[in-house]
Amino acid sequence: MNSTVAVNLGLILLLPWYLVLGIVFWRTRKPPLGLGRRLADAAVLLLALAGSGIGGYWSFHHADPGAGAIWKQVLASLVGYGVFLLVLGGGFLARRRTP
Repeated sequence: MNSTVAVNLGLILLLPWYLVLGIVFWRTRKPPLGLGRRLADAAVLLLALAGSGIGGYWSFHHADPGAGAIWKQVLASLVGYGVFLLVLGGGFLARRRTP
């Protein structure tokens, strides 16, 4: 397997699910939908995606090499998904606090 694909496989495999969650996040906004709120939502989505990639990359390189090659991918996917949900959850909570 190509080394670039191997490092980013967790992100690549979860991109369709991230798209679904991103659409749900985007569509569950409450009115009024001003430019500021749209930019904030877009920033949350971009931050979640970037955080997922960075978390997956970090965990892939810090996984225990003795556990086997597949577990590097599993750990990268889990950490990346966890970071994505953490940022998206923070975005949902931040929305509830804004008038």
